[in-house]
Amino acid sequence: QVQLVESGGGSVQVGGSTRLSCAASGRTYAKFSMGWFRQAPGKGQEFVAAIQTSGETQYEDSVKGRFTITGDNAKRVVDLQINNLQFADTAVYYCADRVGVLAPLPENWPVWGQGTQVTVSS
Repeated sequence: QVQLVESGGGSVQVGGSTRLSCAASGRTYAKFSMGWFRQAPGKGQEFVAAIQTSGETQYEDSVKGRFTITGDNAKRVVDLQINNLQFADTAVYYCADRVGVLAPLPENWPVWGQGTQVTVSS
């Protein structure tokens, strides 16, 4: 069974940067996607970015140009670089894993990490 462990995040000033990392273990399938979702207080889960084994990526429109997802298939790690942080980026960020290609809907991702908090402050 795949397990995901996120790291990074914390409190960051507006306009600053942070990097989130997610390490996967227990995966037995060769083709997979890893993604990042976030949930702000009082809101539902929102797709942020995802990357599949081929290197193809997908981003939510509002984060394009500020968020960059990268993956290392051999190390089974996916990172999310977040630049120019805005107050609206404050949320719990979750890493997710699925077999096969990219999919933006949370219900299509069966494996989730425990989440890591990103708080943007002035």
